[in-house]
Amino acid sequence: MNVPAWLWVATLVGIIGVIALDLVIVDRRPHPFGPKEAARWVVFYVVLAALFAVFIGIYFGPSYSGEFVAGYLTEYSLSVDNLFVFLVIMTSFAVPAAYQHRVLLVGILIALVLRGILIVLGAQLIERFSGIFYIFGAFLLFTAWKVWLSNDEDEPDPDGNGLVRFVARRFPTSTEYNGTKLTAVVAGQRMLTPMALVMLAIGTTDLLFALDSIPAVFGITSEAYIVFAANAFALMGLRQLFFLLKGLLGSLQHLSKGLAIILGFIGVKLVLQAVHETTSLPVPVIPVWMSLAVIVVVLAVTIIWSFASSRSTKES
Repeated sequence: MNVPAWLWVATLVGIIGVIALDLVIVDRRPHPFGPKEAARWVVFYVVLAALFAVFIGIYFGPSYSGEFVAGYLTEYSLSVDNLFVFLVIMTSFAVPAAYQHRVLLVGILIALVLRGILIVLGAQLIERFSGIFYIFGAFLLFTAWKVWLSNDEDEPDPDGNGLVRFVARRFPTSTEYNGTKLTAVVAGQRMLTPMALVMLAIGTTDLLFALDSIPAVFGITSEAYIVFAANAFALMGLRQLFFLLKGLLGSLQHLSKGLAIILGFIGVKLVLQAVHETTSLPVPVIPVWMSLAVIVVVLAVTIIWSFASSRSTKES
């Protein structure tokens, strides 16, 4: 896949343009984000991703389009785990409802930049070291095992973010919000507001999730452009998905099991691909269509199972 420089530039400009449009339309007047408004934006971003998949199919061929769709669905589903953490962080920082969308927007912009750096590093590793898929595969299998055994009720500790603790210690911080401003003058001294800290917390905490999800997408495609695009489209739609699912997150009690299966499947796929490329052993290579089918079926079964279990619990 030979991606011309102009397409990289056009993609980056397009992403910035869409985010700027979102910022102008939604954040010109800070307000609590309701489910109906969130649903409209979720549909908008999903349709945008679908149109991009069509473009990839026309320009590069249907196989690359399938890789993008599989990567996008994987990234989007794994990103749902982020929503639990975002909810805990914003609750911990007591972010006013009217400013939560701005917090997520800036936090995810930080995350996108950091993920872009990881993707570039990952692409370089794949190009220079053919055995890297063994490491990626083993890492995903280990992560899948940890996710499967994890307690769904375990909550992350926002205070555990080392960078946020470092900034809070090194710079004077206030305890009061000043709208969406990152700094405020308190008693004649310029201080960081909680808004700055919570944005930093969300952006950098997402990086921990990227350590799992980026190798997973590289397990579907080795094309850095597709990996970046899948990450960008998933992250752009993540803010609206947060407000849409905010009241339903507790009902997705079996989601971690589904994510563990997806991670495990991609881990096996990576190991098989590594064996195929580095040895002469006759191992099967899992095609993209099979990866896409497994991801869709596992997600559908997991979501239905979660809502059915939640409903039966309420009835009993």
